[in-house]
Amino acid sequence: MSAQPAPPADIVVDHTGLLCVTLLLRRRAAIYGAGPGTVAHIIATDPAAPLDLPAWCHMTGHDYLSRVPDSDHTAFALRRTAGARRTRSDAPWYPADMG
Repeated sequence: MSAQPAPPADIVVDHTGLLCVTLLLRRRAAIYGAGPGTVAHIIATDPAAPLDLPAWCHMTGHDYLSRVPDSDHTAFALRRTAGARRTRSDAPWYPADMG
């Protein structure tokens, strides 16, 4: 069985040149500003992105969809979910209810 292609993007968030912490802070802001069901394509050059993005989606409850094949940049698709867990604005790798 082959992997499903990523759905078209509702929004594209370009994180070219950003490392993990800044990438997470900006991704959090972009994703929470979008409505549930929104498909975001995240452009990321951080070598940790292929691991961090699925892990962040798992932690928050958003749907990690797939890597987006494109010859110009590395991008990953995720879908914002209505029941996703919020993260701290100053530390988006922690749930909002952690102090």
